Amino acid sequence: MGNTLRNAMKKFFFAAALIVSGLLVGCNQLTQYTISEQEINQALEKRNNFSKDIGLPGIADAHIVLTHLASQIGREEPNKVTLTGDARLDMNSLFGSQKATMKLKLKALPVFNKEKGAIYLQEMEVVDATVTPEKMQSVLQTLIPYLNQSLRNYFNQQPAYVLREDSSRGEALAKKFAKGIEVKPGEIVIPFTN
Repeated sequence: MGNTLRNAMKKFFFAAALIVSGLLVGCNQLTQYTISEQEINQALEKRNNFSKDIGLPGIADAHIVLTHLASQIGREEPNKVTLTGDARLDMNSLFGSQKATMKLKLKALPVFNKEKGAIYLQEMEVVDATVTPEKMQSVLQTLIPYLNQSLRNYFNQQPAYVLREDSSRGEALAKKFAKGIEVKPGEIVIPFTN
């Protein structure tokens, strides 16, 4: 009888622990909404249409198309998003036309716009760039300030992620009650107002 009672008590406490943890997780979903790196990457892949002309017209200008953007949220630097991506470059200068490909590393500050229910990547800047063919590296260094400005303008206007009320209950709550964002390694958390 002692073993039966002990086993019944163990099962009861295990069931109670499951219920309490389920309630805590459920309450957490009512106080915040979390967006993962994977979700941000999918949104960037879907929304990124960066295709711009940069440089000094007539002297050295380039058409650049940004592709394969991927984010790392809060891993390298707190409260920042690091992006990697590829860029195709069609360059025209006094020396003729050339094509190049670039590997870019970018850094940005994620900011939540409550009115639009969207996360924007502001203060975007190129922190590292390599170009192929290598002989184009000096030309790339000349274009970096123009590229930085163009990227800032684009990402200040184009959201990286937009909350949709019709997507999930959590996203609908986030859009309605969000009070900002918190950047944590691998995710962006949107806490709700009371």
